[in-house]
Amino acid sequence: MKLLLRWLINALTLLACTQIIAGFHVSTFYSALVAALILGLLNAIIRPILIVLTLTVTIVTLGLFTFVINGLLVWFMATFVKGVSVSGFLPALMVGILMWAVSTLTSWFFKEIEE
Repeated sequence: MKLLLRWLINALTLLACTQIIAGFHVSTFYSALVAALILGLLNAIIRPILIVLTLTVTIVTLGLFTFVINGLLVWFMATFVKGVSVSGFLPALMVGILMWAVSTLTSWFFKEIEE
């Protein structure tokens, strides 16, 4: 149940990002659901590999390079999900940061519920 709720929250966050960030667009709620699913899969499979490959840069920037990785994954996701468009790296970076913030709050919320 928590997994489905997280998926829905991420899809709604992507829709909210279209209103907040110029240069990022999601056409329908269905596109947002697909984009959230694909982004979750990319974060689960490709993100750990990228973090290991860029570990030196991540350490030098005190972890801030992970935001760049998040932005790159959002930009990559937008290239093959129909109905999602990103006009450049900066909007993708801002979406990645907002998705990180919402994910952190969601994780904190679910942790508080379990305790």
